[in-house]
Amino acid sequence: MKNKIVVGVTGASGAVYAKVLFDKLTLLSEQVEEVGVVMSDNAKQVWRLELGNTAYSDYPFKFYSKMDFMAPFASGSARFDTMVICPCSMGTLGRIAHGFSDDLMTRAADVILKERRKLILVVRDTPFSLIHIKNMELVTMSGGIICPANPSFYSNPTNFEELAATVVDRVLDLAGLDINGFRWGKV
Repeated sequence: MKNKIVVGVTGASGAVYAKVLFDKLTLLSEQVEEVGVVMSDNAKQVWRLELGNTAYSDYPFKFYSKMDFMAPFASGSARFDTMVICPCSMGTLGRIAHGFSDDLMTRAADVILKERRKLILVVRDTPFSLIHIKNMELVTMSGGIICPANPSFYSNPTNFEELAATVVDRVLDLAGLDINGFRWGKV
């Protein structure tokens, strides 16, 4: 059975993580039936600033407006398996933690949690305040997964995209997708 995945992209710094995630999901089309994307206006601005382009619009995914509550994943009946918010701002984390579904991204996260499906938040800010930590605790207690954008170095990445891939590969593992990434202990 193929996966149906929602990807949220917030305006937190780290557009390279979203780009690498989009690239890898494109390559995993045999495992993925559908990818729905919600990007905030700030996410598009940060992408342009950090990556110097608007290539997010070139991916073969369905993009939804942040206020499109008619999107299929705004309801549990659409049976999306996983939602990844990458990168996830602390504001978005806080709204999700407290059930404040004021746009499609937070509504979709609320649906994923209530349906007991996988919600993976790739938080990017540092350091964490106690408010951030408590919000991460609430999301975790509700069934979500906090996957900080902390890259690993043991695979000896040689550029920013390879470094970002160390986080994205972990996210795809958590989502249950079969990837061919670096594995500790395997040479």
